[in-house]
Amino acid sequence: MSIEKIIKAGERENIEFKEKLSADYHLSREKMQKLAAQMRYRLEVGKGKAIYFVGVKDDGTYVGLSRYRFEETLSVLKAVSAEIGAEIISVKRFEVNGGLIGKIEIEKTSYKKQSIVVSTAGHVDSGKSTLIGTLISGIPDNGAGRTRLFLDVLPHEIERGLSAELSYAVLGFKNGKPLLMKNPLDKRERSRVVEESDKIVSFVDTVGHEPWLRTTIRGLLGQNIDYGILTVAVDSGITRITKEHLGVMLAVNIPVIICITKKDLVEKGRLEEIVIELERMLKYVGKIPLRIKTEKDIALILDKIDNVVPIITTSSLSMEGLELLTRLLQLLGPRKRKINSPFLMYIDKVYNIWGVGTVVSGTIKQGKIKRGEELFIGPDRKGEFRKVKATSIESHYCRFNEAEAGFMVGVALRGIKPKEVERGMVLFDKKLKDKIKPVKSFTAEILVLTHPTKISSGYEPVIHLNTFSQTAKIECIDKEYLKAGDIGKVKVTFKYRPYIVFPHEKFVFREGKTKGIGTVISLCN
Repeated sequence: MSIEKIIKAGERENIEFKEKLSADYHLSREKMQKLAAQMRYRLEVGKGKAIYFVGVKDDGTYVGLSRYRFEETLSVLKAVSAEIGAEIISVKRFEVNGGLIGKIEIEKTSYKKQSIVVSTAGHVDSGKSTLIGTLISGIPDNGAGRTRLFLDVLPHEIERGLSAELSYAVLGFKNGKPLLMKNPLDKRERSRVVEESDKIVSFVDTVGHEPWLRTTIRGLLGQNIDYGILTVAVDSGITRITKEHLGVMLAVNIPVIICITKKDLVEKGRLEEIVIELERMLKYVGKIPLRIKTEKDIALILDKIDNVVPIITTSSLSMEGLELLTRLLQLLGPRKRKINSPFLMYIDKVYNIWGVGTVVSGTIKQGKIKRGEELFIGPDRKGEFRKVKATSIESHYCRFNEAEAGFMVGVALRGIKPKEVERGMVLFDKKLKDKIKPVKSFTAEILVLTHPTKISSGYEPVIHLNTFSQTAKIECIDKEYLKAGDIGKVKVTFKYRPYIVFPHEKFVFREGKTKGIGTVISLCN
């Protein structure tokens, strides 16, 4: 049926007409909830699918929108979709009488609880942990890192005020409103938030201190990150570590949100200097900076987050900017995921829990896992796999019967001892048993970011890929050697043991500092 006939038949079942939507007006709390309720209804009667025609009045009269109004209307619909766990799957534009009308198809996601994973990075003492601690609790910091303690749980981290390992936190949303925790260190509080939320944001708080750069890279590469928050403190400004962390995020295609922290410490002039410097740096690497000052700014970037970098000025003491950051996180949806593929998860941590036994944790890369399911784990150092059973699944201390791609989970396993499991192994569905092969070598295309001399065959950096890192030997294929700025094809061979690697995956190689990035092309036998 043609678009004219569909519109002429009028609104019905899962078809909705909208003349235009304004970010200023329709993203207010009251209007947003009304639009969300309307969209839920259209999706329910349409069995998970709804069609919105924009630039069209309720009576079917064509109005037509300017390109700007069309994009603004689309951004609002995207925000509403994210609010209720749906996504826009198709946008068609038609020019009528010099204006645009659009046919927008919306689909309900298959899992009722939505999840995104957000990693934080930045120079040491840039306020990463304090920002997240304040965000999840709604409690202002006291200037001495009170809310940072909600994330740093190792005794020496608390004593020194420096993170040395990845930390985790969760922020929940229910009906568009954040569910805050009075005591984020209470496991029951975390479990309550996850259980009651219709959307959860899992934070991976990385390490800012340079000696633990490998841990930061693991946090960015190994957790299937949806978005990255880069913190820049006004007192220290943009440092070499700031640039390195930003470079890693961009290298592995993580959309970046920049939070300027500790606004209360400097005068307005100094703050403006830092923002201008950030804008210049982002433009240099091909990204569009945008200062976020109102909710309208947020609405305009939701579908452009891969190219536009929002900059939010914050203070964990005065709470300035945290409402905008919370709103942005609430509206951002999960990125493309392979939910219908067989289950696979890279293991990041291994625990020996009293009364439970072996527990492994990580972020589900693809598919779904169900409690009681038989799975395989490996490879071990010999390249072999073991059959195991998932006896329970948890996310932030909340029990699940099943979880899907994008959820950060802990899985209790029967059939293997903790000492037999290593970081970098994969847990996967038996359907993949004959398709997954451990490899020690693969070909890749690499870009050398920085190197004092040149890279030639025999060079041995540390390769960071998914949750594992290992020394590897690089052999040049199409050039005699590579220097800073060069792109070339190489063969990468792990030095000590095989791993599971897939074509098109991104990796980082370093030797003290980050030297370059690469993309897997093919696997070697």
